[in-house]
Amino acid sequence: MALQLGDIVPDFEAATTQGTINFHDWIGEGWAILFSHPKDFTPVCTTELGEVARLRGDFATRNTKVIGLSVDSVDNHVEWEKDIAETQGQVVNFPMIGDPDATIANLFGMIHPNASTTATVRSVFVIDHQRRLRLTLTYPASTGRNFKEILRVLDSLQLTDKYMVSTPVNWKDGDDVVISPALTDEEATAKFPKGYAKLKPYLRVTPQPNK
Repeated sequence: MALQLGDIVPDFEAATTQGTINFHDWIGEGWAILFSHPKDFTPVCTTELGEVARLRGDFATRNTKVIGLSVDSVDNHVEWEKDIAETQGQVVNFPMIGDPDATIANLFGMIHPNASTTATVRSVFVIDHQRRLRLTLTYPASTGRNFKEILRVLDSLQLTDKYMVSTPVNWKDGDDVVISPALTDEEATAKFPKGYAKLKPYLRVTPQPNK
């Protein structure tokens, strides 16, 4: 069965461009993002890895590590990193997993046979500090991902874990949020001292509580 939200993600040991890791140990006390790309030395993947490297500091401020994977060898990754640095103006500063036998790709369901029987699709797995899967995204090989959107979702996940709120459509960090319907009006008043607008009994909007 495919991984589902809330599942503990599989653990594995793998060679990476920054040494051998045990995945659960590597995650440590924070969050992690595992993302796959179809193949080394391909155009869209080259732009994506340059962007992830550029945003690594933004992920780090959210206590989140990033790690890439494709069904190519670590040696291939190392050679490809030279091209990424040259064309994207950014050194790859995070580990990339070599998975030439597709063991990890199959563990996480990254190979979709109707798209390709050998290449991994553009999958994203957001994993929390308890090793639980919190988000999955899957893009076709022809479409590059928007990693700033992934940062936005990460902000939402971490915010809504801490407060009894949800984030509405097109929300971004700093915008108003929606109070959980599980709270009574009295509880909401006590919990959100900045106040809230009651648009409907089930739709109460309040300033982001940690801002």
